Amino acid sequence: MKPILGITIGDATGVGPEITIMSLGDKEIYNISRPVVIGDLKIMQRAAGIVNNGLICRAVTDLADAGNTFGVVDVLDMNNLPEDLPFATVDGRAGKAAYEYVEKAVLLAQQGQIDAIVTAPLHKEALNLGGYHFPGHTEILAQLGGTKDYAMMLTGGGLRVIHVTTHVSMRQACDLVKKQRVLRVIELADFFRSLLCEQRN
Repeated sequence: MKPILGITIGDATGVGPEITIMSLGDKEIYNISRPVVIGDLKIMQRAAGIVNNGLICRAVTDLADAGNTFGVVDVLDMNNLPEDLPFATVDGRAGKAAYEYVEKAVLLAQQGQIDAIVTAPLHKEALNLGGYHFPGHTEILAQLGGTKDYAMMLTGGGLRVIHVTTHVSMRQACDLVKKQRVLRVIELADFFRSLLCEQRN
């Protein structure tokens, strides 16, 4: 069975929905996974009209049969936003919805209904206006996952980069770079490395 990817659309006033539609125009994604969008159907349909790459968006309720057909974008419709949500604005409604998409994705992952979460960009100010005070996805995922011990890792090819600090000013970053934190991040990096090695074997 191919893994089910839960793709959250991020801030609906920004580029997240269009990035998602453009990405799902790549057939290789369907060859290796079953992508399911977690967001608003009407927002995804609007994005499909903008991108105009021939994809059709449809609402799904049962993830067991979703994400199988290239050319059809299956959307778990949260129905959180109006169709006429303005573009390129800081809107608390979009920030609140973006949080709720991630929250739903985490719940689905915890229930074993999806195998991984893919996220499109958030807008911090909109998130705050929506009532959720987080610097970004890393901190949201940590709280929803119930962990206080975490770090962001970036990967590309064989390169892995793990952050000692994230989403803070240069002044705060300098204050946070302490021996204990650096050691803990190295330990987390080693833990991630061992997981990747196990998956390959």
